[in-house]
Amino acid sequence: MPPVVQGLVIIILGVGGCVGYFWLSNIALDRVLFPPKGPNAGRNINRANLIRPWLFLFPALFALTLYLAYPVVATLWLSLTDRDQGGAFVGLDNYTAMAADPEFWEAMRNNVFWLIVVPALSTGFGLLAAQLTDRIRWGNIAKSLIFMPMAISFVGASVIWKLVYDYRPEGSEQIGILNAVVVALGGEPHTWLTITPWNNFLLMVVLIWIQTGFAMVILSAALRGIPEETVEAAIVDGASPWQIFFKIKVPQIMPTIVVVWTTITLVVLKVFDIVFAMTNGQWETQVLANYMYDKMFRSFDWGVGSAAAMVIMLLVLPILIWNVRNARREMR
Repeated sequence: MPPVVQGLVIIILGVGGCVGYFWLSNIALDRVLFPPKGPNAGRNINRANLIRPWLFLFPALFALTLYLAYPVVATLWLSLTDRDQGGAFVGLDNYTAMAADPEFWEAMRNNVFWLIVVPALSTGFGLLAAQLTDRIRWGNIAKSLIFMPMAISFVGASVIWKLVYDYRPEGSEQIGILNAVVVALGGEPHTWLTITPWNNFLLMVVLIWIQTGFAMVILSAALRGIPEETVEAAIVDGASPWQIFFKIKVPQIMPTIVVVWTTITLVVLKVFDIVFAMTNGQWETQVLANYMYDKMFRSFDWGVGSAAAMVIMLLVLPILIWNVRNARREMR
């Protein structure tokens, strides 16, 4: 079956299935289980109205359970068992083996490095771009160009930047922009992605390039929400542009800055595509997600791989909970 036809069939079946489910479930609820007739008509209508929202929520709850809750429980169980022993329960042995693996601590160290650099620079550049583009006529065009990397997949961005860092032997024509510039300035070309620890920063540049557009859009909206009265009052009092920005604007949008920072932090904790596509974890660029992938799908050590997945989840969970609570607090 051609892919286009297959896609149309899936859409028709999916939409038709949803419509059929809601139609049949409402018929069963109103006509079979709680018919609005007889002496109990009022009570039946109230019961049906109490159950009806759950009928609409059931498909989403089922999907969340199947694709989120079950994998978490299954991964936790795999991290406590040994596949080579027929799935025998081994307790925390996989976590002990992971903690004794130097590659795991290399991944942890690199992840900490990513967490320090990427959210800070992405948020900082995004805030700078938001402020500057709001003050120029062609600001919308500049914002579109800065935001454009967000439309590129991580793998696509990695391929682009791998070409930027590309190396050719000395004396050959350099197709990598970075080496071409270095050679044009009289320097020697380098295999940038193999030079530690700078190769980690070169990988971070890719994610910073992508996430700066996200930070800019959110922070630009926050800056426009600042009351003009506060800025005008600061100008009347003789405040300089720097003072207005850092002492008037930034404090007022600090909750938004923190949300942007933590959101990018979640992305960093799960980073995989960039490292996998550009270095595959070689030359001391391993990160937790790549370590997990190597253990599960290359070494087939499902126990240690699942233990690494649980570590990633435990690192992500507190930030995720904080973000949700903060969002609910602001909605009140």
